[in-house]
Amino acid sequence: MSMLLRRSAQLARVSARTTVARSFSTSPVTQKDLVQELYLNELKAYKAPPPAKDAHVGAVKNINIPHPPEAPAPPTNLAAELSAYDATEPSLAPAPSAKGAVVADEMGTGAKSFLNFLEQDLPRPEAHH
Repeated sequence: MSMLLRRSAQLARVSARTTVARSFSTSPVTQKDLVQELYLNELKAYKAPPPAKDAHVGAVKNINIPHPPEAPAPPTNLAAELSAYDATEPSLAPAPSAKGAVVADEMGTGAKSFLNFLEQDLPRPEAHH
């Protein structure tokens, strides 16, 4: 009998340990999130509608690629043109776009009048009495 008592006491201790260990279990209880499951099921079941054939009409313009420019024709008599260029003398006349600058110099508000102003001597300060 003593053996039977020892064996039953041993079993009681083992079962008590497992019960204690089970009651302090740290593994989380997995619960399904119903909203997430519904969302995933709806995502899997969704089928996109087929695209319309003429969806691009009015939103996309037809492209018209311009023709590439033609290369300029080389001069026929290059030596004659170069000698004519060398024979010309540079002109010192103002360019047509610089007429406004010439008029401004004559009026006294141009670059020449400003340079003349800078070259003038500074007036002497008067002594205070």
